[in-house]
Amino acid sequence: MSQHAAPITASNRIWTIPNMISFVRLLGVPLFLYLLLGPENDVAAVIVLALGGTTDWVDGYVARRMNSVSRLGELLDPFADRLYILATLTGFTVREIVPWWLAAALLLREVVLAVVLLVLRRHGYGPPPVHYVGKTGTFMLLGAFPVLLLAKAVPSIAAVAGPLGWAIAWWALGLYWAAAALYLAQARTMLRADRALAG
Repeated sequence: MSQHAAPITASNRIWTIPNMISFVRLLGVPLFLYLLLGPENDVAAVIVLALGGTTDWVDGYVARRMNSVSRLGELLDPFADRLYILATLTGFTVREIVPWWLAAALLLREVVLAVVLLVLRRHGYGPPPVHYVGKTGTFMLLGAFPVLLLAKAVPSIAAVAGPLGWAIAWWALGLYWAAAALYLAQARTMLRADRALAG
């Protein structure tokens, strides 16, 4: 007889270790922007950015291992991801590390999803479940950014780090939009079911 693990339910706790990790991640955003745009200390900015991306995985892992998943954490984690991506795209575009069209392509995806969420909310639905394709795209994007910045900060490795960073970024962009297509399909199914019930 096979045994299945009980599903982890989200609690109302605030002061959990995963939430504290997420709070620290959020504090890293202004520090990263300062280092990137102020003194232009790119090596230090790479370290802050890499730590932010790494702790994205750490807080989720700790939450599952310690059975300390919380509703606040479920909101904080994607919010921190989006804030890091927005801050990095802004800083990188200003410093001309990435072209404006990459920032536009990623931000357009966020606008599309924001509109979808508003439509779902008007029909009484919450956001669709997070898909692993979207999480993988976000993880790869947060991995591509430090590599691209490292190529700018250390010219001696730019010939290797630059193409590697762009390869990861292209994969991340593809997964990001693939996840958006999946969310749109989920939203369409939910709205169809709503119309069927109303009819």
